[in-house]
Amino acid sequence: MEEQTLQQELTAAKRKSAKPMLWVSMISMVMFFAGLTSAYVISMKRDDWVTFDLPDAFFISTFLIIGSSITLMLSQRFLKQGKRQLSLILVVITFILGIAFIWQQYEGFEQLKSLGLYFTGKGSTVSTSFIIGITLMHVLHIFAGVVVLFVVIYNHFKYKYKPNDLLGFELGAIFWHFVDILWIYLFFFFYFIR
Repeated sequence: MEEQTLQQELTAAKRKSAKPMLWVSMISMVMFFAGLTSAYVISMKRDDWVTFDLPDAFFISTFLIIGSSITLMLSQRFLKQGKRQLSLILVVITFILGIAFIWQQYEGFEQLKSLGLYFTGKGSTVSTSFIIGITLMHVLHIFAGVVVLFVVIYNHFKYKYKPNDLLGFELGAIFWHFVDILWIYLFFFFYFIR
């Protein structure tokens, strides 16, 4: 009896600390990307700074990531309404859009290479190194988000989410929306600050 009570208290403590811990990690990511974009702005004063248009794939990936946030928001709403099947379909679509986003980022890097703009080496410039480096760091976070979405899908199949118990889903959604908003910020940053 005491062991069961202790287990319930531990579970309640974990649930209570989950969102604050996620927020702390997201704040640290904001600080990381703020540092990178600040270094980008400072480096623009260099004589060897080169300005170029963003690859078309970055525009496409922006629409994909916005679409993924919409589908995940709808999925959560339908799950709260008890419409599990529709919720599951939408979270799978979100996962696919996340994979498509990563692919479009790769295509963007390839488009830069086709223009002779490289991350490192002979064809690299300070500006391309910054854009590719910062974007690559974001892609790593998106990849982590895709893994989170995979876990959400798995738990969805296992019936772990109920309309009144969505903590795991909510944590995954918060992280996914965060990396989406982060990309939108980076996209507009690169688009307007050249």
